[in-house]
Amino acid sequence: MKIYELNVSHQVNAPIEEVFDFFSKPENLSKITPSKMGFIVLTPSPIKMQRGALIEYTIRVFGFPLRWRTLITAYEPPKKFVDEQLKGPYSFWHHTHTFKPNKDGVLISDVIKYSIPLGVLGRALHYLWIRNDLNRVFKYRKEVIDKIFTNNEVKKSKEYK
Repeated sequence: MKIYELNVSHQVNAPIEEVFDFFSKPENLSKITPSKMGFIVLTPSPIKMQRGALIEYTIRVFGFPLRWRTLITAYEPPKKFVDEQLKGPYSFWHHTHTFKPNKDGVLISDVIKYSIPLGVLGRALHYLWIRNDLNRVFKYRKEVIDKIFTNNEVKKSKEYK
């Protein structure tokens, strides 16, 4: 089984508590995921984020809905959390989210280790489509996150609820 790794970092000018709070709410994933993926959180809200939490989603892969179930295997607010796929499109998915405060706000880092099913066909799909698609998803997330924290939408949504 070939394991691939994607490393993405993103600087956000906001307090670590605010950034971690936003990311520790699985309901916010649909806000930072491209709409073409048809991402829907199935687990009823509010979801209590903690070690051992199970979260169910659906996403579209090649236009077909697919269920995805993850388990939170580490939860250390406001420093990091880890989600691992129990069921979904990958043979293996391990996503570590880390948050490091600095003079400019918070450095968000994502390390995703994953494996594709289907052997040689899966490797070809990875080369031709999957790796580029994952990079597009994280580029989209960066753009949306910048808008959310630049426009102070996180603070506004808390004030008006």
